[in-house]
Amino acid sequence: MAAEAPTFDGIRKSLRAGEYAPVYLLHGEEGYFIDALLKDFEAILPEHEKDFNQYVLYAPELEPAQVIDVCRRVPMMSDRQVVILKEVQAIRADRLARLAAYVENPVGTTVLVICCRGEKAKSKELLAACRKGGAVVFESKKIQEYNIPVYITKYISAKGLNADAKAVEMLRDFIGTDLSKLYNEIDKLATLLPPNATVTPEVVERNIGVSREYNTFELVDAFAAKDARKVFRCLAYFRSNPKAVPLVLAASSVFGLFADLLVAYYAPGRTDAAITEALNLRNSFQLKRIRGAMANYNAMQVVEIISAIRRFDAMSKGIGSRQNEHQLFHELAFRILTAPGKL
Repeated sequence: MAAEAPTFDGIRKSLRAGEYAPVYLLHGEEGYFIDALLKDFEAILPEHEKDFNQYVLYAPELEPAQVIDVCRRVPMMSDRQVVILKEVQAIRADRLARLAAYVENPVGTTVLVICCRGEKAKSKELLAACRKGGAVVFESKKIQEYNIPVYITKYISAKGLNADAKAVEMLRDFIGTDLSKLYNEIDKLATLLPPNATVTPEVVERNIGVSREYNTFELVDAFAAKDARKVFRCLAYFRSNPKAVPLVLAASSVFGLFADLLVAYYAPGRTDAAITEALNLRNSFQLKRIRGAMANYNAMQVVEIISAIRRFDAMSKGIGSRQNEHQLFHELAFRILTAPGKL
C-alpha cells in the first residue's frame, strides 16, 4: 500500500516539532503553501546561527555542482545547516537533474529545500532520486474554484473573526482564486476589526472595494428567485466594471446552483434532510435558496439550463462564436429565465 503524500499541515507540524528530513521538494501551482512553508524552514535555525549556516540560493544563478558543494559543507557551531534553493522552475529539466545524485544520497547535517513555485518539477530524474533518497515531496496543488469559499471561511475563522456567506463570495469574486492575495486582504481586515467581529458585505465593500449589491452571490440569488430585473442589473454592472467580477467565476457560480438543483431533484423523497445531506449544505440559508429555486425551475428546465451553460462555456472560449463574452452571458441569462424545459 502506497504511503500517503505529505501534506502542508503535516510538514508544518513536523518542522515545528524539530523533525527534519535531509531533502524537501516543494513544487506545484499554488504558491501560497510553498511560501508559507518557506517561512517555517527559514525559522529552523536561531538568529545567531543563520549567518554561517543558512543559505538562500537561486537556481538560475548557480550551477547544480555549486549547490551540491554548499550542501556538503560542515555546519559551523551548529547541528545542521539549511540550504534553500529557489526559482527552480526557471531552469531546464536536464540542469535540474544534476541534483539527483545528491538528493539520492544527501548529507544528514544539511536540510536542503528545493522550491519550484508555480509548476511541478520538470525533472523525472530528480523525482526518482527523491523517492530513492527518502526526500519529502510536497505538491502544492491549485485549489479548485468551488473550494475557494471553504478556504476563505477557514482563514477568516483562524484570524478570530466570523464569516458572512455573502462576504465570502464577494472576496472570491473580487480577488479571485489566488490564496496569497485573498489571505493578504483578510489579514488587512483582521487588523481593522475587533476580535470575534463578523466580516460582512459592508466591511468588504468599505475596505476592499467590491460592490455588495452586484456580485456573483447576488446574481445566483437573482437566478434562484427568477428575478429578471435583478439578474440584468447585475449583468449591466459586470459589463461596466469588468475587473470587479470575472465572468468565468460568475458562470461557475450559476452552474453550481443548477448542478445542485439537479442533485436535489434526485434526493430521496426530496425532503429537507435528504437535500441537505446530498448537497452537504452548511446552513439553512443554502437550503432556503435551493427550495426557492426548485419552486421556480422544474427538473426538465434544470437539465436544459445546464446544457445552455455548457454551450456558453464553449462559445466564450471562441468555439462556434465570435461574440463578446458579456453578450453571450446576456443571452445565457435570457435562456435560463425563459427555459421551457423541453430538450
